[in-house]
Amino acid sequence: MADEQTFEVLLSEFRRVGVDPDTFSAMLALRPEDALRALRALPDGAGPSAFLAQLRKIGMAVSGAQPADKRPNRIPRPRDKSA
Repeated sequence: MADEQTFEVLLSEFRRVGVDPDTFSAMLALRPEDALRALRALPDGAGPSAFLAQLRKIGMAVSGAQPADKRPNRIPRPRDKSA
């Protein structure tokens, strides 16, 4: 598949399963074909937890990766205003 087509298919599958790729940090480390394999094995609306479980089931390492809404709160660092 061409890159643009692969991206569109991924977005469609993420929406179908109920995963917001914009807030899902595990996406940074996944190959598109691995993400598609996991997504296609899930029912509609399965959600982010099911996606992570499926990735683990197919042998993908997702150490500590969590959807943004499940990450621990961080204390923001003050910005350097010298620039």
